Amino acid sequence: MRFISTRGGEKTTALDAAVKGIAANGGLFVPEKIPAVTDAELEKMLEMSYPERVAAILGKFFTELDGAELSAALEEAYSRFGADPAPLVRADDGVYMLELFHGPTCSSKDMSVAALPYIFKKACGGKSVTVLAATSGDVGKAALELFKDRAGFKTLVFYPADGISKMQKLQLVTQEGKNVGVVAVKGSFDDCLSAVKETLLNCGDQALVTANSINFAALAPRIAYYFSAYLDMLSSEQLAEGEEVDFFIPCGNLGNALAAYYAKLMGLPVRRIHCATNENNALCGFLKNGVFDANRELVKTTSPNMDVLVPSELERLIFEISGRDAKLTAKRMKSLAEEGTFCLTENELEKLNGVFDGGYATEETCVEAMYDVFTDIGYVMDTNAGCAMKVAHDWYEKNKKDETKAVIVAADSPYKFPQDVLYAMTGNDVKDSFKGVKRLHDATAMAVPKCIKELRDKPVLFSKAVDRKKLADEVAEFLK
Repeated sequence: MRFISTRGGEKTTALDAAVKGIAANGGLFVPEKIPAVTDAELEKMLEMSYPERVAAILGKFFTELDGAELSAALEEAYSRFGADPAPLVRADDGVYMLELFHGPTCSSKDMSVAALPYIFKKACGGKSVTVLAATSGDVGKAALELFKDRAGFKTLVFYPADGISKMQKLQLVTQEGKNVGVVAVKGSFDDCLSAVKETLLNCGDQALVTANSINFAALAPRIAYYFSAYLDMLSSEQLAEGEEVDFFIPCGNLGNALAAYYAKLMGLPVRRIHCATNENNALCGFLKNGVFDANRELVKTTSPNMDVLVPSELERLIFEISGRDAKLTAKRMKSLAEEGTFCLTENELEKLNGVFDGGYATEETCVEAMYDVFTDIGYVMDTNAGCAMKVAHDWYEKNKKDETKAVIVAADSPYKFPQDVLYAMTGNDVKDSFKGVKRLHDATAMAVPKCIKELRDKPVLFSKAVDRKKLADEVAEFLK
């Protein structure tokens, strides 16, 4: 499989794309052709374990890799996730929660980075590798935990100093390992990601890679969990063969939604992809009228994973919607960088609306959605999934005759946002994160994950906060 840039001018192998992360012209790598999953292959995947399903999907893109080796590496990687890494939980008639937070750090990002050590090792041929990540709370911790004290790897993570939950911050600043670094940034997630991109573009012959989903190697595993959810619904007779399903997805950087779109393009019977946001809802306007406008202030919310102005995966989406027009994509990304906006044509908007729609939740309506589900069925969700639940409720309220099955993506453990989830469940407001954990457990009887329990006794190891203009210096210092 060859990979091309969304802005044209470059073609390379999947492994080389995984190392580069982004193309020399700033574009993102995408497969030259979207591979198909046949009905026969889908039927074969029914009997597979979750790691085997991931290997089957990754093998479609990373054709240079040995299939047996890849499968073995993934079996080992997902062995830390419990019996079912991506369980599907029935919430109501025709409504299911896809839980993606059963990995070592309690977020879906554990699943997206699990294959990276094997892929980077194969791609870099034994060289020492430095992994960079910008995080809105989750991918940084997942990468740090995955690569800590792993021979041949170093990991440096940037996070917005005031842009993640208290528990997410604790996970980062107490990170152990002799080969890791964590830096708070006086700025937004967008600033952190821009620094990572600039570093990748100017790294010369150094083996610098990224764990962010701008790297297709971190995006591709996400495609697998949509296939797996569908297969689980088939095997449990919740769906008839060929029956379509809708996904409601919390969207910050758009990675999970784009992965669902690629799953659809590969042949999965996905009818619609519903993109849920919080009050940072530029994406909703874009999906409605085809105009993306980033000229607005970032709103800090209780669903910080979605506190993003410009989704990093937006470029891949507009590339696909444009009919893979690289010149037009480059023009639009230039307009976005210089003017903060761009727009689609009427035909492109019609194509986009044929698959995607968007909605958002305010702080108040997110809490209401979380509370209603808890009181109705006793199910506890995090604040990001709460936004998706609100959007799902609005959709089916408006389309009362729609009987399409709905899968709502729950990407994070509620214990990553204990105070905010506790408030939604009980109305109680506590300042201390660990009091929030205890009281949330008392109120819900939901088991507290080991990685959250252990944080109480861990010392803070990283306290540096720097201006966003100094991030290049931090990378240079880390590489010494």
